[in-house]
This record gives sequence, structure tokens and C-alpha cells, in this order.
Amino acid sequence: MNYCSHCGHAVERRVPPGDDRPRAVCSGCGAIHYENPRAVVGTLIEQHGRLLLCRRAIEPARGLWTPPSGFLELGESSPAGALRETREEAMAHAAIEGLFCHIDLPHIGQSYLFYRARLLAPDVAAGPESLEVAWFEPDGLPFGQLAFPVIHTALELWLADRRETRRAVHHGLLRWSGAGNRFDPANYVLEEHMALVLHPR
Repeated sequence: MNYCSHCGHAVERRVPPGDDRPRAVCSGCGAIHYENPRAVVGTLIEQHGRLLLCRRAIEPARGLWTPPSGFLELGESSPAGALRETREEAMAHAAIEGLFCHIDLPHIGQSYLFYRARLLAPDVAAGPESLEVAWFEPDGLPFGQLAFPVIHTALELWLADRRETRRAVHHGLLRWSGAGNRFDPANYVLEEHMALVLHPR
């Protein structure tokens, strides 16, 4: 933010009285503009042991694969947003079965929430933001062509649950090393990982 949305004056970064971190403070009217994390929501849809993925038609990461997902909109719940993104990106009508994972990315101010979902109708197709959609076997997931490191982490957790023949809800913080390419999963570590096992083997 460069200018105040209230009066149009320039903002400056400083710590307001009683606060503990720099904020965007208007040099004219004194309004404090808070910047908070944004939520990204999506679905993991499994059918006959295969997972549905979309190949992105937009930047960033155009041409790479991800489960149907996108930013949560104002006025909708996170499950509703995940279903909307699924309709928009995979033309799929689905129903939420439960939360799969919640992964925080503090270095970019985002939180990802992926929900397990099932199809209500068999047809899927590429939406306006997808080049194509496809079903992937667990041993054929395109790990070298995934859109973002957080997608890599979520799918690794999904595979681990399959190997353990369990169903769990995961939470964690995906920490960037601070060096190297931000799109390279090798530069990240999953910290504070908690797994609530719902159905043990």
C-alpha cells in the first residue's frame, strides 16, 4: 500500500503507539491500515484411488499442476469457497467430506485449507483458469510439475496417509529457508506438524 484508502495521502511504515510491529500509517489522517494473511482454499477429490488435478492457465506457475484451489472471497465460508474454486477450475460439482490440511505460509502471509471432497456428478473439464484437468494415480503424481511448494507438501501428506491406510487432519507451518528459489520445495521445511488421526488402520 502506497496511499491511504480513506484520504489519499501517502502512507509510511511505522509502529503505531501500543502496537508491536510496523504498519501502513497514513501521513494525513493517521488511519492505520492492517495487512492480514489471506486464505487459499481448495479440494482433494479422490475417485477410484486417483486424485483430480488441474493444470494452471494463469500466472504464477502457468502450465503446472495443482488441486482446484484459489483465494477465499469475502462473504463465503472456507468450504463454500473450496467448492466454488472446484466448479470454476474443474467444472466439477462436489460435496465436502471434511478438512484435510491447514498449512500456514507466514513468509507470504497465506494460509492454505484443503478439504476432502467427493464428486456429485461424474463429469469434469477444464474451466477458464485451467489448461486441462486429469486424474492421477498415487504413484504417478507430477511432483516435478506442481505449481507451488505447499501443493508438494499437501500431496506428500496425502500419500503418507494412504501408505498408513489412515485418514487424518493435518496442520503445519511451511517454513522457507530464506535462500534459493521460492518455488523449489527443497527450500522448505514443514514445522509444527500435527496430525489428528480420524480413522487409524
